[in-house]
Amino acid sequence: MNVTLLEQAKQLQETLVDFIYDTEGELAVALEKYAAENSNKERYDIKQQNLIIDTFITEGRVGEQTPLELFLENEPNLTESDRALVNNWKRSFTGLFEIIQTIPNGLELMNWLTAKHYNVYPNARISEAEMARWQPGEILLTRIAPIGDRDWMIFSDCIPKGKLSQPKLAVAIGEFKKNYKEYLYSDAPELLEQAWESVARYHQEFVDFFGSDRITLSGSKLNTKLAELQSKMSQKILASAGIDPSKSLQEVMQEAGANEEAIAEAAAELGTDSEAVTEAMKSQEKLAMVTPKVELPPEIKTAEQVTAFSHPKWGQMFIPTYTKFQAMLEAEDPLSQENCTFLVRKYLEDPQINFFIWQQLKKQYPTQLEKVLQTVLDRRDFNLDRDLEATLKEFNKFPETELPETASVPQHLHNLFEEVVVQVSKSKSKGKKKQKTAKGFK
Repeated sequence: MNVTLLEQAKQLQETLVDFIYDTEGELAVALEKYAAENSNKERYDIKQQNLIIDTFITEGRVGEQTPLELFLENEPNLTESDRALVNNWKRSFTGLFEIIQTIPNGLELMNWLTAKHYNVYPNARISEAEMARWQPGEILLTRIAPIGDRDWMIFSDCIPKGKLSQPKLAVAIGEFKKNYKEYLYSDAPELLEQAWESVARYHQEFVDFFGSDRITLSGSKLNTKLAELQSKMSQKILASAGIDPSKSLQEVMQEAGANEEAIAEAAAELGTDSEAVTEAMKSQEKLAMVTPKVELPPEIKTAEQVTAFSHPKWGQMFIPTYTKFQAMLEAEDPLSQENCTFLVRKYLEDPQINFFIWQQLKKQYPTQLEKVLQTVLDRRDFNLDRDLEATLKEFNKFPETELPETASVPQHLHNLFEEVVVQVSKSKSKGKKKQKTAKGFK
């Protein structure tokens, strides 16, 4: 580690943060607005506040510029070395990191979203005492920025999550995906590209299987059909890999000349349960590749009618009230329908009814939808073409797509989630056994 470069980076960051706090006018207004928009993420204390401000440095907008660009423009005394270092901070990102090990004066971290490793060093705000408290295996939510070609600096406060069990880690990753969508695979754009490609592939498989990008079925039938679709997709993946899906794992291994005992020993060395591996090899169950599984919630599975939409970017959407909304709009006088106001309010407030769904309604029922919204919103001058997008934004429905749940995930995340499912299933089964053996009154 270049100690001189690290000290230079620490001083520059302090100067940059002072610039952000001290500058008035447009920058101050932009910071206040940015902080207000992002203050609902997880807990909100001084560490979270600092994380938001440090993120604003590269992600905020002041007119057409970022605060980082404004800093470079307004600090004529910066050296070329200073400018190169600050410019490189455009690559900074927020991540959920595991401490792998301590290194001289720093830490080796792994970004749990991408499995990439970083040698990271503290900024001026992090004391030696705070660093000493962090131990390998602990999870940190923080932001890091590059200093030089190989090293990184912690660019904000660290929000410690502690050492987490696999189920709690899966929850923390889920929270990160919800609160920091823009940083999902920020240090691995190739993974993001693959994820989006998988969404487009799933959409095409959906259309080929159902013959349309929109269908209406009962919840139970839709659930069955989706299972068939995913099974069909698994068969195609196996076939493309040159594997016969009608064969068991044991048969495939025998054809490949694999030695059962050697594989079990290797599994044990890697920390895998060798007995479980042996059982899997002996099993005659057929192979099944795991594709992004669509798990319909109970209220969808039991619904009388569910309208399923598919789109190459928005993914799949399952709406159990869509036919009711259509019936309301198709009535001679929609506003006289008993459920009109309730349905419209629900569609505005329910996050499951996204921008795409509203665009389908606008396309099919422009006149009726405009009249209904004029009354429900109490805005007689409401114009569908002019005002719908702005109104939807008020209800946090934006035209930009977010990566759907059906997108593929990196192998290490898939393995974690699968292990969590197994653990939870085992714990539920143990609970049932204990309940059976209980006697007497409770």
